[in-house]
Amino acid sequence: MVTPDSLHPALPTSREGGIIFITGGARSGKSRYAQQLALQLSNAPVYVATARHWDDDFEKRIQRHQAERDERWTSIEEEKHISQLPFSDKVVVMDCVTLWLTNFFTDTKYDVDASLQQGKLEIDQLDTTNNTYIIISNELGMGMHAETEIGRKFTDLQGWMNQYIAQKANKVVFMVSGIAMTIKG
Repeated sequence: MVTPDSLHPALPTSREGGIIFITGGARSGKSRYAQQLALQLSNAPVYVATARHWDDDFEKRIQRHQAERDERWTSIEEEKHISQLPFSDKVVVMDCVTLWLTNFFTDTKYDVDASLQQGKLEIDQLDTTNNTYIIISNELGMGMHAETEIGRKFTDLQGWMNQYIAQKANKVVFMVSGIAMTIKG
């Protein structure tokens, strides 16, 4: 049941460690909410960008996201192996699962099982004892049905990965029209 308090959950003021999973549709306010949360939890958060530089449009998106962060942020680009980044006692924003999974999906020649296995392994190996990971994702399955077989496969992959991360997360926030709704934690 949606209550007034669940529509505007308070941002935590102390670090707990673990995973905070933020999901929702395109342009729902996920990144802005994640960045505000990270700055509430740390004066020096880390931003892990998972996008490949596919084309000019992606380059513009990357530049726009970079412009949204000030000097307090450390930015790292890592396409796939997020668990191998040397973090200790950090607040880390990972943006985003969809682009991250796309890297596995294309590298495995669209093998859903192999991509899911590799993604789960990375999530399992995150050091959530010493770090807080704020992981951003998209809810692709709530939109239109994909026209292509590869699109449908990726939508399935994304849905299964979202379920996996949400199950492991301490807190799950669903963003709708810029409004954060806590659905777990």
